[in-house]
Amino acid sequence: MVNKEIKPYYDFGDFLRKVFPFKVQKISVNAGFTCPNRDGTKGWGGCTYCNNQTFSPEYCQPNKSVTEQLEEGIRFFSHKYPEMKYLAYFQSYTNTYDAPDSLIRKYEEALAFPEVAGLIIGTRPDCMPDVLLDYFTALSENKFVMIEYGVESTLDRTLIRINRGHTYAESEEAIRRTAERGIYTGAHLILGLPGENREEILHHADIVSDLPITTLKLHQLQLIRQTRMAKEFAEQPEDFHLYTADEYIELVIDFIEKLNPSMVVERFVSQSPKELLIAPDWGLKNYVFTAKVCKRMTERQTWQGRLFTPSSQ
Repeated sequence: MVNKEIKPYYDFGDFLRKVFPFKVQKISVNAGFTCPNRDGTKGWGGCTYCNNQTFSPEYCQPNKSVTEQLEEGIRFFSHKYPEMKYLAYFQSYTNTYDAPDSLIRKYEEALAFPEVAGLIIGTRPDCMPDVLLDYFTALSENKFVMIEYGVESTLDRTLIRINRGHTYAESEEAIRRTAERGIYTGAHLILGLPGENREEILHHADIVSDLPITTLKLHQLQLIRQTRMAKEFAEQPEDFHLYTADEYIELVIDFIEKLNPSMVVERFVSQSPKELLIAPDWGLKNYVFTAKVCKRMTERQTWQGRLFTPSSQ
């Protein structure tokens, strides 16, 4: 039976309340980086689904310093929660892809901001050199540090198709290397990528449940204007299944039933700007969608990990 007094999954807010004795809020930062599959190192044009404008708040402009972006972001929250502390979230593109000295200067600029309590670094699994991992290991002894890896799929054929430029084995290796250092480790998956059937999507849950992941972000496949995937959809629509909101709710619940219950589920969906979104357009805010998931889980009398089977390995 599901206890209605608690959420039927391990919520990110609950995780943060265990870690911090005060309220914290993520503040996104665009530090002006690029990606190895944009600059020719691994490929050109980036991931086929990616238009980075969908990720960043308006204040996140790389022509502004890290400090300026934090000031603008914090100003938005500080009136309502004057005692709030913040996590500087280096979000756009690959935030470990530059000379280590340059990267560390930007991280340290964020940490020098008085209200910043730690860092969340979004990156790719093929962009974590040992010198940076050493830095994050030392930093994590005194500050909150989370490294968030874009995994997207556990199927190499999908990773090739979406032009990720890395394999699933590289994702697994990066996650294990990071978690072994005692660093909070996040992962990101897109549910509904072209060519993946329902069984394969749900099997991602079995595979990532064996990894030492602290937090997992899920989101639905979205078709975004000015991306190669939008062009691909126009040419090969039969390769895509764009879920209705109700269909996706059932998929997400089936997914987290199989998920390791120790893993924090940070989100279920992503919400792209309406002017960039082609489909699916559900018209639901993230918190509304989450409430629908919880309501449906209660109706189904289920919870995260109900069907989880620990690996024998």
